[in-house]
Amino acid sequence: MSYISFTKEQLVNLEFSLNREIIRSNRAGSYASTTIINCNTRKYHGLLVVPQAYIDGENHVLLSSLDETVIQQDAEFNLGIHKYPDEVYLPKGHKYLRSFVTEPIPKLTYRIGGVILEKEMLFAKNEDRIIIKYTLIEAHSKTRLKLKPFLAFRNIHRLSKANHFVDKRYELINNGVKMQLYQGYSHLFMQCSKKTDYVHVPDWYYNIEYQQEKQRGYDYLEDLFVPGYFEFSIEKGESVYFSAGIEEVNPANLKRFYNNEISKRIPRDNFENCLKNSAQQFIVKKNKKTEIIAGYPWFGRWGRDTFISLPGLTLLTADFKTCKDVIDTMLAEMNGPLFPNIGEGSNSSYNSVDAPLWFFWTLQQYADFTNTKDKIWKEYGKKMLTILEGFRNSNMQNIKMLENGLIYAGEQGKALTWMDAIVNGKAVTPRIGMPVEINALWYNAIMFSVEVAQLAKDVTFVKEWKLLADTIKVSFKDIFWSKDKGYLADYVDGEYKDWNIRPNMVIATSLPFSPLSEKIRQLILELIKKELLTPRGLRTLSPQSPDYKDVYFGNQTERDSAYHQGTVWPWLLGHFAEAYLKIYGKSGLSFIKNIYEGFEPVIREHGIASISEVYDGNPPHAPGGTPSQAWSVAELLRIKWLIDKYEKEL
Repeated sequence: MSYISFTKEQLVNLEFSLNREIIRSNRAGSYASTTIINCNTRKYHGLLVVPQAYIDGENHVLLSSLDETVIQQDAEFNLGIHKYPDEVYLPKGHKYLRSFVTEPIPKLTYRIGGVILEKEMLFAKNEDRIIIKYTLIEAHSKTRLKLKPFLAFRNIHRLSKANHFVDKRYELINNGVKMQLYQGYSHLFMQCSKKTDYVHVPDWYYNIEYQQEKQRGYDYLEDLFVPGYFEFSIEKGESVYFSAGIEEVNPANLKRFYNNEISKRIPRDNFENCLKNSAQQFIVKKNKKTEIIAGYPWFGRWGRDTFISLPGLTLLTADFKTCKDVIDTMLAEMNGPLFPNIGEGSNSSYNSVDAPLWFFWTLQQYADFTNTKDKIWKEYGKKMLTILEGFRNSNMQNIKMLENGLIYAGEQGKALTWMDAIVNGKAVTPRIGMPVEINALWYNAIMFSVEVAQLAKDVTFVKEWKLLADTIKVSFKDIFWSKDKGYLADYVDGEYKDWNIRPNMVIATSLPFSPLSEKIRQLILELIKKELLTPRGLRTLSPQSPDYKDVYFGNQTERDSAYHQGTVWPWLLGHFAEAYLKIYGKSGLSFIKNIYEGFEPVIREHGIASISEVYDGNPPHAPGGTPSQAWSVAELLRIKWLIDKYEKEL
């Protein structure tokens, strides 16, 4: 029995099945994604979604979906499903579904009378290719299978509309066809492992509806181009492989390629393995760069997310080379003391005050795991110094060090911290001034630099920056701590102190070098536990606040307004757990284990075998955002590593 599986009753219940998504990505940044019944509900869904270097470098949906039809004795049974306006579903192939399992790869089983057909979907690890394996388990008469591809050829953020410019031409290739709907796109090669008849009957299918986009307040109706269909006979016990990719393959090799790919997968046979399997999917290696995708299906690379998630995604599985490659890739794109937060090259935005400081934390983790602390200053000292001096002396994005040693950042209309939602040109949580986590990270960055510089015998640096660190430690407590309130201000701007109870102060309790005493850290954690902790992460604002938003739902304005005003983020749990175990040790172990184990049901609820970006602030904490988010997965893996570490010390 597969670790994750769904029954006929669950699959035919559209309210249940359409809210559960599968996603597989490869090392080139391509992916395949749909729901567990193969009915697309997002414009981001597609069976072959690939970057298009000659258009914009972004991901584009080539093959949106593939409808199968079982043919017996001149009767046709269509297994596909699409949603149209007015709650119309055509065809209704989900009614033939009997089961869905995830191990070793997603497999759907259909039953039509005496016919039992299995459909398994594999997305290649290093090629832009999906292979779908069809196996006829049972049949009492001659059976044929018809495959009808729905093509989009458009950017993932847009929608396809019927037009006269589409290139309807095709070229026959070995057991299939190739076509290119528009100039500049990769050719799409569709092939079968056995000889097949291709019938070219080009047509448009209008107004396919994506319910998730409708719910999120975006355009939601798409026209998809169907060029024709493939048809072939299939015998009982026979398996036929369908391949869609941007390069031609030898159909005779599809079975071997398929089996070889499966043998390399981490089995998704328990919770931890699901997380490890998911963690690999965020790593992209192309053009001599190694990067982290922040979340699937719509995020690209984000600088902040990269550094926060990198240790959990790589170091815990001893993938030290990938970790270092990502660090070096990011360092090559620095602009002064800042890293690109979003975008690449000339399209980069250097609008993150915390990404450079999280870089130090990531390097810290890397040094600890690889036992290379004595080599860090020699290899990375110049870059570290560029950041430190940049924060101390420059004024990029109005980031500057004040006389008290603390960092001030922010401008009207901008949001430089991770709480970066903007609505109608205004930051929802601007936090202009001295943000608490930025200054905790600043102190940790300097102290780590001093530590590795000391090992490298850089006496001048150590003397100068240790004095500054001592000043920061005193200033941090004086500026942020309130003995009467028992917690830290979220940010301070001149005489103004923001006392909203937010999770940012947890960073000050978890870092290797904290400017706070153990007693203060304990008081902060107890308040967070009372006001912000939920089974799915930390709330971004206490429910006691009049600005608290309990649900992450609605159009973009409504969602962005709730994004950091009560919405729960799982990634923050990693720092809560780390800080909690530092204070309570083995006596806090069962509490943290319960949090970790309580997440296990989540991997069956939204992004199958992965963790979502956010959850509602109030019970039942419904999932939202991307169904598979890098730092959510990474920090849960880090919590498991912390649990194992403390259990070994018992």
